[in-house]
Amino acid sequence: MTTPRETAGRRGSDRATRRAHGDGRARDAAWMGRALRLARASAARQEVPVGAVVVAGGRLLGSGSNRPIGRRDPTAHAEIVALRRAARRAGNYRLTGATLYVTLEPCLMCLGAMVQARIARLVYGAADPKVGAASLMRGRRLRGLNHRIVASGGMRVAECAALLKEFFRGRR
Repeated sequence: MTTPRETAGRRGSDRATRRAHGDGRARDAAWMGRALRLARASAARQEVPVGAVVVAGGRLLGSGSNRPIGRRDPTAHAEIVALRRAARRAGNYRLTGATLYVTLEPCLMCLGAMVQARIARLVYGAADPKVGAASLMRGRRLRGLNHRIVASGGMRVAECAALLKEFFRGRR
């Protein structure tokens, strides 16, 4: 079997790498599916439906769903809950190389927590035009900070947006 390293530099090496490691987009969609299940659990508790998972090395480190109302804690966003659980499991608050998947674009507080945790990659579903902070990153970094986060939005966006729309339909 030819390894991705052996095919590097050859024509079609991107296809060989994808075959050897699996399609990254499909993997991202699967992890977002986990986050969507958590978001639905939030909605069932009458919380804004947001779910998040932290993944490193292909394994789940932590997961969380939105809980600020039930916990009476303004910091109990899905991302923060997931980061706390991941840090406990990893035995370190620095989650270097990890990816955070979340159904809604993170707010500034959650983005700050990701920087502190050294999250390498952010994948989110629906954009949040009111308080979403991923757009603040220019060139993958926040101005004045050393840490870079590769961010991409729109993963399973229709499902993420529909869940939020349905939740808020009867409330606004």
